[in-house]
Amino acid sequence: MADWATYKPLLTALALPPVPFLVLVLVGARLILPRRGWGHAMVLLGVVGLWFSSCQITALWLQQGAMKPPPPLFGLQQQRLEETGRAHQAQARRTPRSTAVTPPAAIIVLGGGLERLAPEFGVSALSPSSERRLTYGVWLSRQTGLPLGFSGGVGWAQQGGQVGSSEAEVAARMVERLHGVRMTWVEGASSDTRENAQRTVALLAPQGVREIVLVTDAVHMPRAQRAFIEATRKALVQHPEWPIIRVTPAPVAYWRPSERPLLDWLPSTDGVSNVRQVAREWLGWFAGA
Repeated sequence: MADWATYKPLLTALALPPVPFLVLVLVGARLILPRRGWGHAMVLLGVVGLWFSSCQITALWLQQGAMKPPPPLFGLQQQRLEETGRAHQAQARRTPRSTAVTPPAAIIVLGGGLERLAPEFGVSALSPSSERRLTYGVWLSRQTGLPLGFSGGVGWAQQGGQVGSSEAEVAARMVERLHGVRMTWVEGASSDTRENAQRTVALLAPQGVREIVLVTDAVHMPRAQRAFIEATRKALVQHPEWPIIRVTPAPVAYWRPSERPLLDWLPSTDGVSNVRQVAREWLGWFAGA
């Protein structure tokens, strides 16, 4: 499994836009002389694919149509978590310090990438996606009073290189220095979403945690939520004494239409990045990753 997994970044990059459409253009160009009609059609199809795979409107369509992320954590759900957190804090105050109080729920932030060496800091730093997830996790922890954890190790794209701190260790260091918050759980051995789920459930369930409030990007949430639900079911089969864990999604980073809708139909940096991201999630969903 590990040998196959090391090829995942390369295979994924080849399967994502714009590579398939570039191949289509090249094949069409080769066919123009022997089969002119087919050649022109393939070139045209490839160019159209390149255009729309670079537009934000395509990312918006795929986000809502293909991934269907759950809504933000607002209203009654957040109110329930706040009440749960207040009850936990009240119980902790009544309990002697020498006695550990099991938290009823845990806010778990999933890693979204790591910059191995940020020149401006001179050390490892989280990617913008990870930072946004972590910031929301800290805010949600303060709102609800529930403890915070982070799950993220060294991704497959970084395997085999010079491996330093895991993403979870970098997140724990950053959140303590920037927000004055100490992580309750740090899971730094996972390499992908499936391992995030398996290792996090194995870490929390023996401690009696009954709910995971899952923080990740909206477009990543359907796949992440499925992985965590499957992990809780498998863990319960292997360890019937563990509690049933509820998975509550808390997505961030929804994509929204621009204030000038025409711009969403034009190629852009955000369009290229977001279409690649949602295509990667789609591939991961069907691959069961």
